[in-house]
Amino acid sequence: MSTFPSKLLLAAAVAAATPTAYAAESIAEAFQNGSTSVSFRLRFEEHDTGSSDADALTLKSRLTYKTDELNGFSALFEVDDVTALGDVDYKTAPFDTTPGPIIADGEYTAVNQAIIAYTAGDTTAKFGRQRILLDNQRFVGGVGFRQNEQTYDAVTLTNKSLPDTTLFYGYIAEVNSIFDTEAKHDTHLLNAKYTGLPFGAVTGYYYQIEPDAAADSIDTFGIRFTGSQPAGDAKLLYTAEYATQDQNNGSKPDYYVLEGGVSVSGVTAKLGYEVLEADNGVGFNTPLATKHKFQGWTDKFLGTPGTGIEDLYLTVGTKIAGVKLLAVYHDYEAETTSTDLGSEFGFVVAKKFGKNYGLSLKYSDYEEGDSGKGDADKLWLTATAKF
Repeated sequence: MSTFPSKLLLAAAVAAATPTAYAAESIAEAFQNGSTSVSFRLRFEEHDTGSSDADALTLKSRLTYKTDELNGFSALFEVDDVTALGDVDYKTAPFDTTPGPIIADGEYTAVNQAIIAYTAGDTTAKFGRQRILLDNQRFVGGVGFRQNEQTYDAVTLTNKSLPDTTLFYGYIAEVNSIFDTEAKHDTHLLNAKYTGLPFGAVTGYYYQIEPDAAADSIDTFGIRFTGSQPAGDAKLLYTAEYATQDQNNGSKPDYYVLEGGVSVSGVTAKLGYEVLEADNGVGFNTPLATKHKFQGWTDKFLGTPGTGIEDLYLTVGTKIAGVKLLAVYHDYEAETTSTDLGSEFGFVVAKKFGKNYGLSLKYSDYEEGDSGKGDADKLWLTATAKF
């Protein structure tokens, strides 16, 4: 069992005893005036398919250190450790030969981020291992829900020189997955967001995803619009997005989502319809996405079926006495054949205690319909602390 969590506690105590200093005037001062934080996430997860089940109790410990800025330069270093509090007798990845369903939280200790950043005026450049979270993470994200986060060895540029506009460019040389694997890339990301419209924000993007396996290369062009408007005591919410994809295998499927909602008296409800089309038996692909956020928390559709998928979903959320409550329902159907791909219901109950502590319960239940994927339910109990 790793001793990394106890080392983090020691680092937290040292950081707390370090006085705040003024802006750095030398490299030594930049390191001396840096900030240190530690965080812990204890999680119990259970995955039950009816015919087999698995459970895991894991502790994620994170140490983050950031230097002070010196002449526009700064650095960040972050190490993660995931320790199983018990035997790792569950399947941790698709390529793992352990019997039973997957719980994608294996043990590991690794550098999660290592960044050198430079800011000049309205432009920030980052070099090294880093998070890249674009828009709602439907195409590029960090899968932050898992104990092992997805990060990127990359160079990124963010510019805000134009009014109400954020321009982003990223070059990815390697993707570090939640399964503790690395994949070489020659990937380019372009994203431009404009927030100056009175009724919402519009984003255009182009993602040229080029892994080492050339057959998996994908070009995606898209446009996203999201916004809100007051309506009496309520607020109307709306989102629309369209993307088209050119895959190296010759398939050219499309993607679109329409979502409308209302927020009134502390309750927010949204109804959405998301479609990932298929072309020539190949579905629309989002290999760098935070897929757990979409199409259900049981993760039955991490890859789009060859028949495509249509997801009609409803979410209702509120907060009572500081407790967050969220319920989600999905109804899935094949896009090309109208086959019933099942349905899913899930909920979250979460509470924060001050700025440093939190507890949550998350549950999701999937019924297979005619998909042949098998019924499944998942349960997560999570406690967090940050110092």
